[in-house]
Amino acid sequence: MPNGLTIARVALAAAVFGVLSALVGPATQEGLTGARGALLLAAGLFIVAAVTDALDGHLARRWNVVSLFGRVVDPFADKILILGSFICLAGPMFSDPRGGMLSGVHPWMVVVILARELLVTTLRGVYESRGVDFSATASGKFKMILQSVAVPIILVTLALDSAQPGSLPRWVVTATVWMTLIVTVWSGIPYLMRAWRVSGGGGVAA
Repeated sequence: MPNGLTIARVALAAAVFGVLSALVGPATQEGLTGARGALLLAAGLFIVAAVTDALDGHLARRWNVVSLFGRVVDPFADKILILGSFICLAGPMFSDPRGGMLSGVHPWMVVVILARELLVTTLRGVYESRGVDFSATASGKFKMILQSVAVPIILVTLALDSAQPGSLPRWVVTATVWMTLIVTVWSGIPYLMRAWRVSGGGGVAA
């Protein structure tokens, strides 16, 4: 059951990307009002996928069925869902004709988020292969929660409002994106510090 939910999350992520990729862009002066239904559908699918993330982990621990497959595929599904969604939000369909991005997500922000995920994943793989516990920190879990909340907030806001520059919806979208970006970067620091302490402040032995 938990592994089934994980696989379902990958399928839901693909559905989210499909819906967002089908948007006709770039946006007009009136925003993305013509794509309201698609944005709300994508937000709904994303929320369902995020719920499966919390549910499969809870069930795996409750039923004591934590498996190697789940340990590998579960974080993979999470990263596909989050990173894929932010990549779509930085796409041309969200480009504001007046300048900037209606979604508030710029390509360079996605690069920063991706770099953080790749760094932590690499560190975890290296140190856990040497028997070092590199499980998720509280900051990492908080980051995941914030990212999972940020995406539907952005999609629903853009579906309900044109997010004109200087408007409250535009401010909400921008603040949400920047807060998510800052927390994402900050959440990687404890992993770096842990790796530094384990290696004694030096390099990792080959």
